[in-house]
Amino acid sequence: MALASLASLASLASFASLASIHAPMLPNRVFFPQALLDAWIADERVELTGDELLLRDEGRRYRIAEAVRVVSDVAGGGDAHKLLGKVKTREQLQPLAAELLETSMIIGDDAYDVVPGFVGEPVGAFETRVEVAQQPATSAANDEDLLAQFLLKSLDGL
Repeated sequence: MALASLASLASLASFASLASIHAPMLPNRVFFPQALLDAWIADERVELTGDELLLRDEGRRYRIAEAVRVVSDVAGGGDAHKLLGKVKTREQLQPLAAELLETSMIIGDDAYDVVPGFVGEPVGAFETRVEVAQQPATSAANDEDLLAQFLLKSLDGL
């Protein structure tokens, strides 16, 4: 059961890029699925203020923007826009005239299944976030390790 939950959570919490459609991938971006955020908010594990998300247990902040994770091409169009497996903000999808409705996205004749959520960029320097963390010591080497530790700790409550 725990492994199934871990696999499910790992597939939801995808690391992603905020890069524009033609720009190279930028580091230290994380995708927060809406369903996961809803659960964290209900458990009071996070605080949402404007466009900033605070992970209370870790003391880390992220500047967030509404986004979707593109998981499959349901129209069989061959992913002409090269979006499969990527996370894109609504702003990045506007030039493509993307239409979003819950877990579906349509761009012209192409249709995709998506996971709605938010993409977050860490606020402040990595070293500062490690110092501010409420854990007495951390073995994290980067932001991804810190998030992985937080997600694993979150599974304990499921």
